[in-house]
Amino acid sequence: MFTGLVEATGKVIAREPRGPQARLSLAIPFSGELALGDSVAVNGCCLTVAALTEEGVAFDLLLQTLQVTALGTLQVGSLVNLERALLPTTRLGGHFVQGHVDDMGEILDLSPLGQDYRLEVSLPASVQQFCIPKGSIAIDGISLTIAELHETSAVFWITPHTYLHTHLSDKSVGHPINLEADLLAKYAARFQNR
Repeated sequence: MFTGLVEATGKVIAREPRGPQARLSLAIPFSGELALGDSVAVNGCCLTVAALTEEGVAFDLLLQTLQVTALGTLQVGSLVNLERALLPTTRLGGHFVQGHVDDMGEILDLSPLGQDYRLEVSLPASVQQFCIPKGSIAIDGISLTIAELHETSAVFWITPHTYLHTHLSDKSVGHPINLEADLLAKYAARFQNR
């Protein structure tokens, strides 16, 4: 379980194919605090630490992960958002994020307006059905509030802190992103459809 409050950014140092799967290696600022088997949200996708080396931390990407997330598009040098799993004593400042990506979208707009930034992302129907204005969604692991909800997209206002302390400062229009709808909205929809 995560909060969607990005703890740090890391950098891709290698992505090697392993048949239909892959191994993703990252330079992570808090790598010295990780152990094998720990969970880390990488661009909002919960991954398990598979190896620790002097160069960085490696994660195995399953075929399913490569099919339903944008992690397969990462290149050496790409910045990624990172968050370690919650501790029971951690404040929950974002919203409940599982790290289970529902679908992918893409950045439609990322432009400065005053000191803030306007971010618009495409929303496939599989995610849009769980969204409401002022509701929560995780975009590449960032807990964001929906400012405007449209039929095929959503608009968010990004603070300077979020822009500078996530990978958003390195992204542009057309970039694929991971989307995780609000957990509570998914459960409510499931119970309503029974």
